[in-house]
Amino acid sequence: MFTVAVLGAGVVGLTTALKILEAGYNVVVIAQLFPGDARDIRYTSNFAGANHSSMAGDDKRQFKLDMDTFDVVWKMSEPGSPTEHLFMRTPIIHYYHDPVTKPDPLADTMPEYRKLYSEELRVGATSGTYFMSVTFDVWRYLPWLYSQVLVRGGRAVRAQVQHINQVLEGAFCEKPDALAVCAGIGARTLGGVEDENVFPIRGQTILIRAPWIKQCMGGKAQPGISTYVIPRPSGDVILGGTWFHDDWYPKPKEDIHEMILEGAIKLVPELAPAEVRGSGRTPTVEDIRPLIIEAGCGLRPGRKGGLRLEKDTVEVPNCKGKQVPIVYNYGHGGQGYQSSWGSAMEAVMLLKEGFEV
Repeated sequence: MFTVAVLGAGVVGLTTALKILEAGYNVVVIAQLFPGDARDIRYTSNFAGANHSSMAGDDKRQFKLDMDTFDVVWKMSEPGSPTEHLFMRTPIIHYYHDPVTKPDPLADTMPEYRKLYSEELRVGATSGTYFMSVTFDVWRYLPWLYSQVLVRGGRAVRAQVQHINQVLEGAFCEKPDALAVCAGIGARTLGGVEDENVFPIRGQTILIRAPWIKQCMGGKAQPGISTYVIPRPSGDVILGGTWFHDDWYPKPKEDIHEMILEGAIKLVPELAPAEVRGSGRTPTVEDIRPLIIEAGCGLRPGRKGGLRLEKDTVEVPNCKGKQVPIVYNYGHGGQGYQSSWGSAMEAVMLLKEGFEV
């Protein structure tokens, strides 16, 4: 049976590993960081919002990957499903301040999609949309993915891979028959890949405790900053957030922290505790500050030209010209969770094609 080494244990790497296992191959996941480790800027999946609301726009391939993923997670989130607790089915409400000139591809795909009525608009928005989707409880979801990889016979090796040749030559496990590179932002510096098109999209968020919030809301605030409120089934809520390209700063910034809080309470005053809302006064940042659990910061793996999802072959060092299939699955930007299952399915198809050559 073929053995596939998967490089990376974020949401994309673990989902890809799981689909490869389901296809009947042996899998070893090699990564420096895994679910359950302490928070680390290098492991962005911990800091994701994360909901399913495709941002693919006119990119038909990306949209298909997103919708294929939605089909999976919508089923996983069904009431009574053993994986229901990993998700929260919730309305997602987007507010728009600029004219919407193109048809929304979500209109024909998302449950209960409709345009907002004028009386539903907030903070000066001129239009908006409503549909049902899911949010991911990432701190439960990532360990669940990891556990499924292990339960189905996959293995995990903790290692700092500097070059893919280290894996091909068997430095961390037996020599694999194929590679799947799901290295996220690490694809920029990983030897043998070194994709200069990869760049960070810095995201800063705040996690609060507000179990009374039951719907996602979002709207554009200013360049690089979007206001959004994403509840999780645990009762935690993510407030965001930033989209700063080529920004490598590894820690939350205080000025951005305050902007996130101000934007969130303005958009969703319901974030304030019940006693504040019942008092009749306008909620302020100070009302939600005691609810803060932690501030977060992650480097989304952006890529010029978009997602890299393709196959190739790579030569095994010191093996007389032997070549093995390699599949690249990285550069998801802010859509790792949203396209994880779709891109994993396509990665498996590409892998099978590589073995047939």
